[in-house]
Amino acid sequence: MARPVRGALVVAALLVATACGSNGGSSSGQGDEADGSTAADGPSSSTGDDGSAPDGADAEAGAAGVASRFVTNVVHFNPTDCAGFGRPRFPEVVEGPPVGGGTGHGSLDVLSFGSGGSIVVSFAPNAIIDGPGTDFIVFENPFWIGGSSSNVYAEPGEVSVSDDGTTWHTFPCNPTFDPGAADGTGTAPPYGACAGWHVVYSTPQNGISPFDPAVAGGDPFDLAQVGLKHARYVRIVDRTDEVCPEAGASKPDTNGFDLDAVAIVHAELP
Repeated sequence: MARPVRGALVVAALLVATACGSNGGSSSGQGDEADGSTAADGPSSSTGDDGSAPDGADAEAGAAGVASRFVTNVVHFNPTDCAGFGRPRFPEVVEGPPVGGGTGHGSLDVLSFGSGGSIVVSFAPNAIIDGPGTDFIVFENPFWIGGSSSNVYAEPGEVSVSDDGTTWHTFPCNPTFDPGAADGTGTAPPYGACAGWHVVYSTPQNGISPFDPAVAGGDPFDLAQVGLKHARYVRIVDRTDEVCPEAGASKPDTNGFDLDAVAIVHAELP
């Protein structure tokens, strides 16, 4: 959420009284983790010492036996400084369907990562499979500044997928770093295969399907693009460069990528 626009979002939150809300190829391991990393408490979270899911973790998380096409398990959340918006409802805030704000404003039903923060999620007992076209959609909270589709407020995130929680296949996300960016994100387009720059239309209130890439909004991803047929995990790493905090400003909790939801379009268990 941008500093020049965050104030508007907070005002909107008060008015509507809603709750908040690298290059391509493969790599191994979770990568460097920020200090203060946390995993969700209770049965919705299970993580190994290295942040990956241990054997049987997803089976336990899916003990209820109900297939979901949304996030069911936060394996690991690694926030950085000036993050934490949405934490009072963590992990539920990133589970379930998106609550899109359309072109005019970003959703407040989100979890903020901070610049460089990351998350690993899974969908146990479900998984993503490679089908025709888009296989899953990541929903953030971008919006059109001044109503212009050519001026998108975006906080890009790098998306990776894995079938074992150890070997990762990364979609190309290389935003231009621009310290002078007017929106305060420190980045500029083109965003390529980053998440976080297509506005979200789907919300439970309007009946727009979060599983239909043609109408849902959000950022679509195809497993075939990274050579994978089956994925149980999605990792998102923030790629903004936001100041924390700005000179003379109080410390925010809204920096970085703001995750609303992830939806499986082609699911192993429909």
